[in-house]
Amino acid sequence: MTLALIDYGAGNLYSVANALKAAGANDIAVTADPDLVRRADRIVLPGVGAFGACSAALRGVAGMVEALDERVRRSGVPFLGICVGMQLMAEVGEEMGDHPGLGWIAGRVRLLAPADAAAKVPHMGWNDVRPVSPHPLIEPGEAYFLHSYAFEGADVVATTDHAGPVVAAIARDNMAGVQFHPEKSQRYGLDLLKRFLTWRP
Repeated sequence: MTLALIDYGAGNLYSVANALKAAGANDIAVTADPDLVRRADRIVLPGVGAFGACSAALRGVAGMVEALDERVRRSGVPFLGICVGMQLMAEVGEEMGDHPGLGWIAGRVRLLAPADAAAKVPHMGWNDVRPVSPHPLIEPGEAYFLHSYAFEGADVVATTDHAGPVVAAIARDNMAGVQFHPEKSQRYGLDLLKRFLTWRP
C-alpha cells in the first residue's frame, strides 16, 4: 500500500511522515509528483501557514490539483487533510483576502472570533475533540491545535471549544480532515493515524 504525503512546500512533512511510520505505514512517498499521486492507495495533505499561500503553493505544483481531484474524488481513495490541509478542502479561505480552496466540502475558512476576549487567537495547545456525528476516524479525546482560522460549513464530524464551538474535523465519503495536528497529539494522534491506515470508506 503506497501512501502519498503531498510535498508542496507548506507542511511539516517529516514530522507527519514519522508519525505515520510510528502508526504502522511502511510505504510512504513524500512527493510532489502528480503521477505518483495518481497511483497512491492513500493520500495525506498536510499544511501550515496562511491559507492563501498554501493554496497558491499547491496550485503551483503542475498537475497536482488535477491529480488529487482525480484520485480522491473520482477514484475514492482514502484522504486525510491536516490543519491547513483540512482547510484547503473548503471552497474559500478568507485569510488576507478570498482565496480558492479545493472545493471538496461546502464552506469557508474564517478568522476565529471567540465570544470571550480572554480567549487568545491563535488557538494554541491541547483541547478536547468532541464528535458530533459518528465517524470511524474520530474518537473523543485531546489533541494539539495551532491555528487562527477555522472552517465553517458542511460535513462537520467533531468540534472543540475556544470560547465557543470550533470545527475540529470534517468528513464526507472517503475524505476526512482534522484541524488539529495528529503528529503532535501523542497517543491520540497516533491512534487516529492507525485508524486512517486501515480505513475502508
